[in-house]
Amino acid sequence: MYKKRILATVVSGALMMISGVPQAVAASTGFESFTALPGSAPGGSLVESSPFLLANPSWSQTSIANRTNQLSQGIDNSGNWDMITANESGADAGRYLFMPFETGSAGVQRIDLWNADYNTRTVTLVASGTQNFVSGDASRWTPWGGYLTAEESWGASSTKGRLFELTNPVTATGSSDSNFVQRSVIPHVSHEGLAFDKDNNFYFIDEVNGGGIYKFVSVSPNATNGDDYFAAGQTFVMQVNGGGNANATGAITWAPITDANGGALAGVSVLNSDGSIDGRLSANNALGTDYQRPEDLEIKTLANGDQILYVATTTTDEVYSFNLASNNASLFVNTSTLDQATGLGVGSVFKNPDNLAIDAKGNIYIVEDQPGGSADIWFAQDANNDGIAESVGRWASLSTLGAEPTGLYFDKFNPNIAYVNVQHPLSGDDRTVMIAVPEPESYAMLMIGLGLVGATVYRRKRPSQSNS
Repeated sequence: MYKKRILATVVSGALMMISGVPQAVAASTGFESFTALPGSAPGGSLVESSPFLLANPSWSQTSIANRTNQLSQGIDNSGNWDMITANESGADAGRYLFMPFETGSAGVQRIDLWNADYNTRTVTLVASGTQNFVSGDASRWTPWGGYLTAEESWGASSTKGRLFELTNPVTATGSSDSNFVQRSVIPHVSHEGLAFDKDNNFYFIDEVNGGGIYKFVSVSPNATNGDDYFAAGQTFVMQVNGGGNANATGAITWAPITDANGGALAGVSVLNSDGSIDGRLSANNALGTDYQRPEDLEIKTLANGDQILYVATTTTDEVYSFNLASNNASLFVNTSTLDQATGLGVGSVFKNPDNLAIDAKGNIYIVEDQPGGSADIWFAQDANNDGIAESVGRWASLSTLGAEPTGLYFDKFNPNIAYVNVQHPLSGDDRTVMIAVPEPESYAMLMIGLGLVGATVYRRKRPSQSNS
């Protein structure tokens, strides 16, 4: 059930709350109303608490959490905040944001969006280094209400490349009572993007030059918990145009790399020393199609029910689209795609696409793995939903020195709010930034002469103050 929309504004130091009727998200968003930026924000030109040059100056940005503040509160936090998701179902849906630490001593934190106290709204649920967890990157909410993350670390003789589930992400109070479980049925790879389709098939990638795209089909796709969902199932690697090739478009098939229960498949599966399956070498044996550092995944559902899987490939500066209904692969965006600011091919300014995000309208956003001063977020225009973008436009640009934007996530319950992390700045002060489109209620309140001042909080109790 959707929460009541609540507009909160500071009035002479007091908080006034105004509630409306429950409201579902419409298939529209103010985030698609902008004029593409002609260039990147100069490095270091903006304060770190408001680090983005936004393509629509009416949008706001608010720092809702930052690492320096957390360390001063004694909160365990190893930094390098990465990809974001929220509790998209269940009790208090949309209340929390979750993200891992992409460090050699990784963990997971949770931000309570309904807690107005900047100093207490963030808690570490998985302490840094728990189970020797490293390079936490992925974030995905599951159909049954768990939180998945995984290690972006894999290679010969490695013990990493693991998928983990936090089974009590909402009810845990901290690292002492959280339940962080490895899901060992999934072959080991260098994880980043994770996604579920409408049939609850699970997709993941191997983030390496020559990496594959994978699908896990659970024996119990409608399981109500992760123990049952990941108890058994078969993993496949994508083949395009017959496989045994690279960077291909065309007809999609899926080649098994495990047996039906997730065990070794004779002649294909390669076992690690601990008995787990090496997803990378197994995919090679199965003649999976290679892509060059595939990273994030996103799935879009079309009006006819078809679903398109999008995958960013960093090394080749491309984004691919895979129609899961028609089983056809296309090139969605590359350096030849038109730049909305110039009408010409976007060229080399479109560099190192990494993270992907999707808004309420189904628009795809592409986040670059670049340092501040050249790190842009691009909006991809695909008006006819054929999986090939007509153009891209700079939607935002990060100025923070040494940092990259990561984890862009659009609120599933409010189409005009998004969150993005600023990762590994030179200052060491990672932070989460909320970007918001002003809503009509905000202006109405100002115009009726109540003299309201301060930051607006959208739909529910949202963080209303920043802390640099």
